Formats: sequence, structure tokens, C-alpha cells
Amino acid sequence: MLGDRWGVSDDETLRRYPCDDFVPAPTLRAWRGVSVDAPPAAVWQWVGQIRVAPYSYDWIDNLGRRSPQRLVGLPEPVAGEPFTTAGGRRRGRILAVEPGRHLTGRIMGAVLSYVLVPDAGNTTRLLLKVVMRTNPVIALGGCLGDLVMARRQLLNLKRLAEEGAVPGR
Repeated sequence: MLGDRWGVSDDETLRRYPCDDFVPAPTLRAWRGVSVDAPPAAVWQWVGQIRVAPYSYDWIDNLGRRSPQRLVGLPEPVAGEPFTTAGGRRRGRILAVEPGRHLTGRIMGAVLSYVLVPDAGNTTRLLLKVVMRTNPVIALGGCLGDLVMARRQLLNLKRLAEEGAVPGR
């Protein structure tokens, strides 16, 4: 599908993601990935912070409110909690979580898994897979829209983790 991959290897598209357990036979499958020059624990803090803001293009999906640029000291995410906050409103639901390894949630009919893979040295691969069961036209539009928004989100999370921000800084 057009726009279904950004920043991922063929091997990364072939691996099993937690979101695969929630959507059998999806019509939309999209993979995104970025290498982060920070250990998984640093990256995980920012992935968990998706609960308070989307971290993509704030002027589009957060009604102009800027996603926090420092950690706010959240507890570990828990299945059943809201997945994110956009435009001041809680959206979606966390479906599964394994602290430090993956966060999987549902929002707007799509299921997303953020997976952290330790890489050589002190780096982390931050992978995102999005799956959805819908009609093919919506799947194509969703895939292209997600490409733009998820790319920005992953690059923002990468930057923040690499800057080494800590709570209260």
C-alpha cells in the first residue's frame, strides 16, 4: 500500500507486533521506525508520555497546544487508561502494555503498537505499527495521513529522548 513504510527494514515489517493480536485480517498495515541515540529506558519515558499529548503536528491534532517538552513524571501506563490527549480531550484506550518494551492502544478505529528494540551500543529502535480494518479507500487515506503524522511524532520523540530531558527540567 502506498505510504505503508517509513524508516523500517523488511525484517522489521515481518516481526509480530502486539497490535496484530487485536485486528485480525487488517486492511491497513503501516510500519514506521526511527533509531534513537538513547537507551530504551530514556525512550520509554517519552513513549509513555503520549498519554498527555500526541507529539506530532500540534497545530493539527492538538488544536495548537504544544506537546510538553519535558517529562511530567507520569506513572507507568496501564491497560484501560486513555491512550492520548489531543486538543484537551482524552482519546482512545490503552489495550496492552509491557513497560519498557511496548505500548499498544486504540484510537479512531486504528490499533497502534510502539515497540522499543535495544540496538547496538546505547541506542534504541523505536518502531510503530498501525493496523485497522476498514474499506480500501479509507485504508489508503489513513495510511498516507498516518505517514505524515507518525513520522513527525517519532522524530519528536527521538529528539526529546536524545536531549536527555528529565522530570522537572
